[in-house]
Amino acid sequence: MATQQAEISTKKTPTPRGRNKDGSGILPYVLVLPTILLIVVVAIYPMLDSLRISLLNNPFLPSPSIVGLDNYTRVLSDPVFQNSILNTVIFTVVSVALETVFGLGIALLINKTFPGRGLVRAAILVPWAFPTVVSAQMWFLMYNDQTGIITFFLQWIHLLKPGDTLIGSPSGVIIAALITDVWKTTPFMALLILAGLQVIPDELYEAAGVDGSTRWQSFWSITLPLLRDSIIIALMFRTLDALRVFDLFYVFGKRSVESMSTYANYFMFGGTTGDFTPGVAAAVIVFIFGIIISLIYVSLMGNNLKRLN
Repeated sequence: MATQQAEISTKKTPTPRGRNKDGSGILPYVLVLPTILLIVVVAIYPMLDSLRISLLNNPFLPSPSIVGLDNYTRVLSDPVFQNSILNTVIFTVVSVALETVFGLGIALLINKTFPGRGLVRAAILVPWAFPTVVSAQMWFLMYNDQTGIITFFLQWIHLLKPGDTLIGSPSGVIIAALITDVWKTTPFMALLILAGLQVIPDELYEAAGVDGSTRWQSFWSITLPLLRDSIIIALMFRTLDALRVFDLFYVFGKRSVESMSTYANYFMFGGTTGDFTPGVAAAVIVFIFGIIISLIYVSLMGNNLKRLN
């Protein structure tokens, strides 16, 4: 009896999940508090303040008045902004689709073992390492009508008339932006998809080979299903980044072809003080688009987890 009581007394009471050994549960919150404060200062406050400014007539006046949704009505009824939405959607859908296909192909290639694989993996990341505005300026020189190699080639095969350039028309600006963005960002997609490929066990492919599956069948039945989460995450990051495209349209399109971000920028910093709040309203609309897309992708990931469970 005494021995049983001694064993019971020496047993430790299990600590509830999410609490410290002393039962306070305060230390974890104290440790993450600096990060939370930084997020509030850097991200949440600017967003809330932008929302407040978008409801004013002119924040530079001594006593600005609240105009409600008038700035949003002005922006949404502007044909230029409506066209910028169309340009942004076309750019986002086409660029993300192409980068996903090319990124998946590159990831499948560099996932294999071959001499110099490390060098190849490092080399393909070089375009992604360039700042977007630098890449845009580099490609702008190649689209130039005087010294541009791309313009010379397109004129040589008679896709362009002598003296014309690819960025000389609105559709050409979008095509030029797509080419540049696919060249720059495909390595990013390949890197994210490669991370998903490397966690797929080789035993699954070996078992499929024993059962007589071809490489194509293994790709559809093993690789793609197990890459679903990685692809969704890559798509979410890339879609949000493409949605706020600014640099490419700023360099190639100037004021002739605009994205939603360049529209907001020109209104905020290229117009009068009265145009500032409509520009902020346009920026808030871009943010709302991003929130909606994020929720869609998060719901897709949640549905996939439910399906796997």
